[in-house]
Amino acid sequence: MNESQAVNDFRAVADRVEIEALRGEFTDAVMMRDRPRLAALFTPDGALRMPNIPVEQIGREEIIAGGERLQSLWDFFVQNTHPGTIQLDGDTATGRAYIQELARTLDGREGLNYAVYHDTYHRTEEGWRFAERVYEVRYLDTSPLAGTAPSTARHSETHPAAPFTEPATSAQLERVAAALRANGFAAEILDDTAEARTRVKELIPEGAGVLTGASETLRLSGIDDDINASGQYDAVRPRVLAMDRATAADEIRRLVATPDVVINSVAAVTETGSLVLASGSGSQLPANSGGAGQAIWIVGAQKVVPDLPTALRRIEHHCLPLENVRAQAVYGVPSAINRLLILNAEPHPGRATVLLLREAVGY
Repeated sequence: MNESQAVNDFRAVADRVEIEALRGEFTDAVMMRDRPRLAALFTPDGALRMPNIPVEQIGREEIIAGGERLQSLWDFFVQNTHPGTIQLDGDTATGRAYIQELARTLDGREGLNYAVYHDTYHRTEEGWRFAERVYEVRYLDTSPLAGTAPSTARHSETHPAAPFTEPATSAQLERVAAALRANGFAAEILDDTAEARTRVKELIPEGAGVLTGASETLRLSGIDDDINASGQYDAVRPRVLAMDRATAADEIRRLVATPDVVINSVAAVTETGSLVLASGSGSQLPANSGGAGQAIWIVGAQKVVPDLPTALRRIEHHCLPLENVRAQAVYGVPSAINRLLILNAEPHPGRATVLLLREAVGY
């Protein structure tokens, strides 16, 4: 072997080692949620494409922003990269890396998948960088995962959760109200349900078409009767209950999806300013999510939680058992968490109002 051939062979080995390290660095940046470092692994106009999600991020700024959006959805995420192929061609190269991932999102989706990254690499002054990564899922299993993230378990052991019936402190309510306002909701803190009843009458114009949610908070506070039995409003729920569900299904669907006003409660409100609603049928969720022209939520102090993972645990371990009892008594069937609605922000100023109570009411 001549000297030139030896140099070329040594350079090829060094290139392969550097590209393999680049792929490992990608996984480490993802796992550590280090989005600037992740973006720096790409050329300035590099592309990360994930057609099955679908996501296409071109350029380092888009990769940083896209990573933030995706990672904000995770409860936990684990990615393993296994060695694949590398084909060198001067200052460019192509290759494949094989991926195994476990994930659970904050809205309860979870699964295991095996995937392939189809890569193009360029040699730059900074070293080898991704010019393109295209993600292809080869196997997906969305069965419930048996495990959990150890960090979550340790947090639970060292910071035991407060009972889901314990009212939030004044400081917590102030934090929630501030976070909600920052997210586009109007938020008010009221002492009790009596104040809430008065405020609701001020917020809803007489004669408006109003849909009330199937809420224990509304029933126990008297707001349900104020709306549906007072004659002051065009109450949607009594109209729907009087209609034949077999022959008038389409009309019922339109009525409950787009009322002038929807008034409801939530299963949880986070200190970061998100509202979480759960439903068995999903019929009342369109109005809450944006179908109603105006939305009002009455929220007891015991529904305040620190974050979305705790909100989901509250729904499963506290709200569902209580709602099961009610559903069995009223409908003769058990309840279920078939639909979840998470409202992280209100994009239409003036549409949505959250009335936070200092007292506990409802589930």
